[in-house]
Amino acid sequence: MPNVRILLAAPLAVALAFAAPAMAEERTVPQSRTEMQLSFAPLVKQVENAVVNVYAERVVERRSIFDGDPFFEEFFGQRMPNRSEKQSSLGSGVIVGAKGIVVTNNHVIEGASDIKVALADGREYESTVVLKDERVDLAVLKIKADADFTALPLGDSDAVEVGDLVLAIGNPFGVGQTVTSGIVSALARNQVRSGDFGFFIQTDASINPGNSGGGLINMNGELIGINTAIFSRGGGSNGVGFAIPANLVKTFVASAENGSATFDRPFIGATFDAVTSEVAEALGLDRARGALISQVQAGSPAEKAGMKPGQVVTAVNGVPVEHPDALGYRLTTVGIGGTARITVIANGKEEDLTLSLDRAPETTPRDERLIEGRNPFSGAVVANLSPRVAEELRMPTNRTTAGVVVTEVNRGSPAARIGLQPRDIIIALNGTEVASTESLASLVNEDPSIWRVEIERDGQRIRQFFR
Repeated sequence: MPNVRILLAAPLAVALAFAAPAMAEERTVPQSRTEMQLSFAPLVKQVENAVVNVYAERVVERRSIFDGDPFFEEFFGQRMPNRSEKQSSLGSGVIVGAKGIVVTNNHVIEGASDIKVALADGREYESTVVLKDERVDLAVLKIKADADFTALPLGDSDAVEVGDLVLAIGNPFGVGQTVTSGIVSALARNQVRSGDFGFFIQTDASINPGNSGGGLINMNGELIGINTAIFSRGGGSNGVGFAIPANLVKTFVASAENGSATFDRPFIGATFDAVTSEVAEALGLDRARGALISQVQAGSPAEKAGMKPGQVVTAVNGVPVEHPDALGYRLTTVGIGGTARITVIANGKEEDLTLSLDRAPETTPRDERLIEGRNPFSGAVVANLSPRVAEELRMPTNRTTAGVVVTEVNRGSPAARIGLQPRDIIIALNGTEVASTESLASLVNEDPSIWRVEIERDGQRIRQFFR
């Protein structure tokens, strides 16, 4: 009979453990066989209704094999139009607001014209996109229903420690809700995907296709991350998965709820490099850590705060900074309009600086305009370059000289045919510096016999000649 009482008491012990406040109990490892046999079932029941499936449908245009060929276009005319077809994708999401606010990955809904959210109980709802951002790979949806939904509380991802137990919940293959368990394997992971805003929680809980946008849950039933990436050659879970930390999700959701059309990152006006072991030794650091300031823009928030090249940023508001991506993450989670206490080391001395966080400024009015006429740039939309425009185009915001940047290129236009691309910076035309969109519009009207064009693309100068 004693064994029976122990077994009957186990579910109650589990329920009490999950109901306890996060700060009221210390982390412990299982001490007995009974504790080893405890179940995650009460926790799953607590959170399952807040984890949803996201169905995104998009229209894809299939171009004709003769599209762009002058002979076939003239011969066949409109008898060979491009075909359109619908494609569907499946992902997961998490309800974080009782009025139907859902967080998922941007890549789950990117380009979708119709998005539906399905709850664990089978109910389906139409939804709209409130805010999305490719760089952080997050999107906020709003369910089209006047009802209250079960929402998951957002936990403090900074309180997560390596070795913590976690659950990953999602819909990996469209077969229904699936739960996997594991531990937190590492924190502050970067360089997971090239060009991304890199700061991830690493876990060995299985994250498979379709789990994207699902929740990484701690043992208190709190959302500590949004599952986003699988790190393997074949695309399957090989024990290495990544999640976007909940503290970044909080900032993103707050931006959406405030009505922002874009997710703005603070403009610092400085560039940073990783601290290698050689740099750490040269600077007298105990180990390779932090973000080395390599350049500071005149008049920028960084300069006003007293940041100088050669300093190493080691902490933000007392939280250690492991690498430049971690610095960007820490400043972004502080939020626009706030201030951050930046700890820097230079010449063996540590100093705290106060950095004001604001949006990238539009130092020069963008004066966006479409170039038309008989010239190589016809069909390109251009704008005057500024930190604000550079931020919107995912370009470095620390450029110190003015210029004209391509924001859009119309398909089939002369600009497209010469290979002009968005984010190209037009430097000069026929030997004359292009200082503004107004000067470019004037220069293209000269109609010379040969066009000499100089552009900057990804930091490289390209010179071309056209007749």
